[in-house]
Amino acid sequence: MNRRKFLQRSSLLAGGAPLALSRSLGASTGSSVSLPKGQAEHCIFIWLGGGMAQIDTFDPKRRGNSKASPKIAGSEYASIDTAVPGVQFCEHLPRTAKLAERLTVVRTVNHHIIDEHAFATNYVHTGRLVSGSTTYPSIGSIVADQRGAANPDVPAYMLIGYPNVSRGPGFLGAKAGYVYLTDTESGPAGFSRPEGIDDDRAARREALLQPIAARVESASLPSRYAEAQREALRLAGPDFMRWFDLSSEPGSLRELYGGEFGQRCLLSRRLVQSGVRFIEVSHNLNFINGTGWDTHNEGQQNQHLLIKELDIALSALISDLENKKLLDRTLVAIGTEFGRPAAYDGRGGRGHQGTAFSLVLAGGGLKHCGAYGTTDELSKEILEKPVSIPDFHATIHAALGIDPRKEIYDGSRPVPITDQGTPVAELFG
Repeated sequence: MNRRKFLQRSSLLAGGAPLALSRSLGASTGSSVSLPKGQAEHCIFIWLGGGMAQIDTFDPKRRGNSKASPKIAGSEYASIDTAVPGVQFCEHLPRTAKLAERLTVVRTVNHHIIDEHAFATNYVHTGRLVSGSTTYPSIGSIVADQRGAANPDVPAYMLIGYPNVSRGPGFLGAKAGYVYLTDTESGPAGFSRPEGIDDDRAARREALLQPIAARVESASLPSRYAEAQREALRLAGPDFMRWFDLSSEPGSLRELYGGEFGQRCLLSRRLVQSGVRFIEVSHNLNFINGTGWDTHNEGQQNQHLLIKELDIALSALISDLENKKLLDRTLVAIGTEFGRPAAYDGRGGRGHQGTAFSLVLAGGGLKHCGAYGTTDELSKEILEKPVSIPDFHATIHAALGIDPRKEIYDGSRPVPITDQGTPVAELFG
């Protein structure tokens, strides 16, 4: 008898007390509360590593001055109107501002994780605290586990960026893991054949492995390795690898997306077309402002370069998906580990802030409103409609047709997909 059945049966014998206990532990008890369910088929998750300053991007406030003496707390840039009346973005997001009706900036995301990059990155990816005994799966791995690939000839989950345990499958195991690439030129890591290895030679090598693989016991570690090897050999063929050839796209479209980060976003659209279910795209490459989104000290002074690059790529991606009639079926999400305070540090940069920051959702068939939730005059405190990280995850899962309260299993231990997260109901029509 598993723990769930034990608690349910005990409730009949003890007047419901154990059932109440099971609720306090976050167990599923067959609640009649209905959750929204969307019809999106894919998710592109853009990761802004370092901590995007919401007050300088999607939740602008009164102007500050990082160079004054004493420094004046506030937004680094001027604000501009968007396509949604009453919603403003910073002046360096003009292209995205014109598409505000297709997106929602969730301005009241918050957590109370120590404001340290690794812990916060893990939390925003997994929705759970680091545990000494359990490695929790990332949101990408959960989606891969629950939905699988839309096309059996491609992986369910791809990462365009450097691999990291926070992005991994945790206790779900390798089947829910990712295939990754670190740049758009070289393609998936380890998938490109060495020069001189043509299809015939690769087939002969694979045939030599088959007798050895047949002797491996099922469910053993060598068996899992052999399975992963077979999958890699299959995916290394031309049917999958052709999706990484960006030169097949019109030159004008490639230029519209901009530099390497934009090309990553273009590749993510192609991977959606190929049938990949979840794609994470990292935008912490090259550190074009000196520090990336980690805008301490002098990094703040060139932050506008990073924001402009985001604006170019994000607006191109949304427009491209819409032109190809993929936007309603593809949820675009922007994640970052925390936000930034309105006050400046001694050298004109910003510190870390988890009490209130902005994450973004676009497309995916959601009922968008430009911005959701309200913060105070310096984007420090939440005034209306707080959204926890588990709530944000639950919204993504629900948009993809996944029940965020469903239980997955760490061995024999049931673990709800989100840590009591509730989807933002207003975003579902």
